[in-house]
Amino acid sequence: MTMATMWQQILAIDARYNAYRTPNNPQFRTLYIRRRSQLLRDSASSGLDPQIRKQYMKQRIQLLTERYGANISMSDQGSLRSRSASMMGSRTNLDMLDDSLGDFRTHRRQHSKGSFKLDKEDDQMRLVPTRNADASKAMAGGTTLAENYAFTGMHHIFDHHQKAVTAVKFANDDKSRIACSSLDKTISVCQVLPSPATVVCTLKGHTKGVTDFCWSLSNDLILSCSLDGTARLWVVSSGSCARTVTDPQQSPLLSCCFQPLNNNMVVTGNARGVVQVLNVSTGKPTKGGQGKLTGQVLCLTFDDTGALLWGGDDKGVISSFQYDMATGKLSKGKRLVVCEGSPITCLSFRAWASREARDPLLLINCAINQLCLYRVTGSDGEVSLKKTFSIKHRKENVRSSFCPLMSFREGACVVSGSEDMTVYFFDIERTAKPCVNKLQGHSAPVLGVGFNYDESLLATSDAEGLVIVWKRHQDEAVTATEQT
Repeated sequence: MTMATMWQQILAIDARYNAYRTPNNPQFRTLYIRRRSQLLRDSASSGLDPQIRKQYMKQRIQLLTERYGANISMSDQGSLRSRSASMMGSRTNLDMLDDSLGDFRTHRRQHSKGSFKLDKEDDQMRLVPTRNADASKAMAGGTTLAENYAFTGMHHIFDHHQKAVTAVKFANDDKSRIACSSLDKTISVCQVLPSPATVVCTLKGHTKGVTDFCWSLSNDLILSCSLDGTARLWVVSSGSCARTVTDPQQSPLLSCCFQPLNNNMVVTGNARGVVQVLNVSTGKPTKGGQGKLTGQVLCLTFDDTGALLWGGDDKGVISSFQYDMATGKLSKGKRLVVCEGSPITCLSFRAWASREARDPLLLINCAINQLCLYRVTGSDGEVSLKKTFSIKHRKENVRSSFCPLMSFREGACVVSGSEDMTVYFFDIERTAKPCVNKLQGHSAPVLGVGFNYDESLLATSDAEGLVIVWKRHQDEAVTATEQT
């Protein structure tokens, strides 16, 4: 394992705990993680023994666990131990997490006599609500789920893109910056807080429409892919293109994502059904880092550990791959036909949606007028259907997302675009009438949706290039949640 890989993993651990460091100062959290990134990047070139750095990471995890008491288990569904088998012998991060997991479980047992009990199913420590968990529910402001996702109206409307905005995403742990990719060949970075909202910069360089993009962990870089067959890495602060990588098959690129624990590695999916792992430092594919889907790769997503990758194609098939952290190699996992011939346009992973929805989940947009929710049931990426929700979706590349905050009441929400020009909110635990809210304001199919980290703002985009930023009504509930 290289020093570069090691510092990326150390940074990922710090990022996991960053929300607990200063809950009332998101700007400081962003500044802190950027500074950590800079220091770790500098020390990676100092020639230290990798074993020393490995020991440092063990101690770092232990210190963070003792200091904040929270949360490798809560963010990763407590399944790090059970998923270690899926790492194909690579022990780049799970071996280190294993040592501290025992201490974490002991800590949780000491707090198991209150309003929560511990479920030891499958050797996973999970918080399960009891009827006495009123204080936890009160942290969300004592409102219903529908009230919590009520919106007062439009915070701002952007109309600077000339064609469809294919994706809109807030920066990580940031409530004020969004980026938008468009078929007009550009990506724009916008500041929505404080008012008035402005377009900070426009990233130009692709010669055809931009189909997908994602923020790096520290928000200093943006990865984009395009119908021109290239993936580009952009420096956000300067708006310049740091690297351009051409698809090895010279095929249009339709999807892309960073490896969550090593942002030096990225994955792209092209129109020939090829999933490719690329090293952005060298601009070259990794050995063995290629997988094949049955059709055009329209979407990609990793689980939180970076050990599992799913891809969805235009034939209605979802394929999983096991990712080797040390080499970047992809190994075939499972294949599932959701609906033959109906494109899979979006995939989102969530390890723990709420205190009731405790299983790892995969949210899927399939062009059969449905938003589908699957449980992840195997370390090889196998999934089983949990629930479906009705939306209008037949032709466009509609996207969806889990709402970022864990619910402190019964229920948990997902949000999706739709071809009927409406934004839908669904409670994934409600059996009857799961739709808890709708937003209507677009005049074209809604393609992209994205919350900021505290759910105070929601950005949505449509097929005519319009981006609407919606302001949530229950800001008090968000503040109460942050303070915990």
